[in-house]
Amino acid sequence: MLYFIGIGISGYGSLPLYSINIIKKSRFVYLEQFTSPINVITINNIKKLSPNVILTKRWFIEDGNEILEQAKHDNVTILTYGDPYIATTHYDLRIRANKEKIITKTIHASSSITAIVGECGLHYYKIGRVATITNELKMMMTPYNVIYKNMIENNHSVLLLEFNHEKNFFLDPKIALKNLLKIEKVHKTNIINESTYAIVASRVGLDNQNIIAGKISNLLKIDFNEPPHTIIIIGNLHFTEYDAIKNLLTCVDPPQSNSDKIQTTTERLLNKYVPKLNIVSKQLKLHYNEKKLLNIIENAESYAKDAENFFSDGHNEIAMLSIGYAEGLIDALIAIHNNAKLKRFD
Repeated sequence: MLYFIGIGISGYGSLPLYSINIIKKSRFVYLEQFTSPINVITINNIKKLSPNVILTKRWFIEDGNEILEQAKHDNVTILTYGDPYIATTHYDLRIRANKEKIITKTIHASSSITAIVGECGLHYYKIGRVATITNELKMMMTPYNVIYKNMIENNHSVLLLEFNHEKNFFLDPKIALKNLLKIEKVHKTNIINESTYAIVASRVGLDNQNIIAGKISNLLKIDFNEPPHTIIIIGNLHFTEYDAIKNLLTCVDPPQSNSDKIQTTTERLLNKYVPKLNIVSKQLKLHYNEKKLLNIIENAESYAKDAENFFSDGHNEIAMLSIGYAEGLIDALIAIHNNAKLKRFD
């Protein structure tokens, strides 16, 4: 039989008696630390429960062949920080066990993600897609885009920071925030800036838990001390979330929403192209007398108006198509006229 047991986020003390008894009766107990660090006290206390506790590496769990073979004849337990299935590696192993007719049992525990959301006073149903930030700048586009999508939908973004047990490396939250600002300078979509409101939750569930909220500019001045850390980029705050942050967390700045400062891609393009199209179409009318060409200009203007109407009605994709048609018609007329005074769209 194969057991998946979550240790939770508060260490050995949060293990229920049921889990302790399973550990004691298991022939093999694999304690993994690659999903998140487990403190030495917890490790030593778990080792006292059974002489069969083995500290194992990521590759051994991911390979899983030896574990599955053992589970066919003996009780095998995999211990993991938080809840077992936050890491897809464990879920994959459970699927493989099921395919090989190996009975599995899961003892769930608190997850760092759910605990952090609750400790910060945020509404869990307002948490958008979760992303991981690594130390590689070239990998920052994924979390950057996740934050953008979440903000557009008024949701908060939980950002997990890179952890490498073998190298004893845990990404500093200040480096993660600086890398987000660097990506913003390249793409200039005004998703993240120094005024963006964020939360840095450190060591949630432990006795030295510390959660600090504020603008990125001020968070960059703080030493968050030992890991683990998690960053939350705020979307749109409900008034109860505002009160929770203000009263329960350490605030270096008053709580504020970020979503109201974000424009969708469609909105940005309309704000850029519609005014420009209107100016250029007026210039073109001065140079064309042919009715057919004037009709084309009027069609382009109609497409631009349609784009604004579609956007107002929430039909963003059709709005994008409409402004694209308008731009194409105007650019074609400019090319025909070939007048140096008339600039193409850029």
